[in-house]
Amino acid sequence: MTPSPTTPALEPPTLEEIRAARSRIAGDVVATPLVRLGADGPAEIYLKLENLQPIGSFKLRGATNAMAQAEAGELARGVFTASAGNMAQGVAWCARARGIACGVVVPDTAPEAKLAAITRLGAEIHKVPFAEWWEVLVTRRHPRFDGRLFLHPVSDRRVCAGNGTIGLEIAEALPAVDAVVIPFGGGGLTTGIASALRALKPGVRVYTAEPETGAPMAASLAAGAPVEVAYAPSFVDGCGSKSLLVEMWPVVRRLVDGSFAMPLGAIADAVRLLAERNRVIAEGAGATPVAAALAGKAGTGKVVCVVSGGNIDSAKLARILTGELP
Repeated sequence: MTPSPTTPALEPPTLEEIRAARSRIAGDVVATPLVRLGADGPAEIYLKLENLQPIGSFKLRGATNAMAQAEAGELARGVFTASAGNMAQGVAWCARARGIACGVVVPDTAPEAKLAAITRLGAEIHKVPFAEWWEVLVTRRHPRFDGRLFLHPVSDRRVCAGNGTIGLEIAEALPAVDAVVIPFGGGGLTTGIASALRALKPGVRVYTAEPETGAPMAASLAAGAPVEVAYAPSFVDGCGSKSLLVEMWPVVRRLVDGSFAMPLGAIADAVRLLAERNRVIAEGAGATPVAAALAGKAGTGKVVCVVSGGNIDSAKLARILTGELP
């Protein structure tokens, strides 16, 4: 876990901040449906379909809320973010609507489908090695975009509040929910949703899910302290990493009940199942919670899986649908 002495520990958003975010972003973001998974399993599994957002990902919620609260003078200089693809699309979408410049630092493992979408939205892409990309998340700086406002994809309270609107919608659509499973990348989605649920339904179990090729949250919870893990890029590009951001560990460990490291094969099976049974296109990160729920990791009862996005390369999806592992 890379130290960041200039970054204080993140304070989770309050319920009032999350409700204010919902009002603020209502005209730009879809209140996505909650539907039953069309397959039998150990629990009554529901899908929160964030893949139906205009950019195909939940990231539009946090990006919209953060940019709506930025000062006009800051925005006038342009914005940039560091993202494997989905937050980049959210920031680019909002920047285009405001007519301001947008830059994106992406890791060299970013999938082509997401890079093409970022380009369509008019953002400038700067591709760097994974380690350099991770450093931007820590330092919040990159010389290519000096002077621009940095919008952090994870550890920004405004972003987390926007993400927390998903928790409000889950609580309202399924009052009897027993557990929620959230894909874990950096912790911004988890912090937002869990903050809303802890305020509204403190008895609900909140879990995270990661690919076993990079599952620092599961390893850190098991160790009782943040640890670094081996990381291997895979088709699951929207969650999983080598370590946790230092400011995220204290808040996330208080909010979750556990984390599951899932095999790539099980995640691919979940992608295929979602397509075949529910006609839902999910990227690897979006299918990871479904894989965990189908494996019985989240227990029984009413379990909600957050399908965080659907931005998967067509070629990778085609291979998964024919039973291959990309």
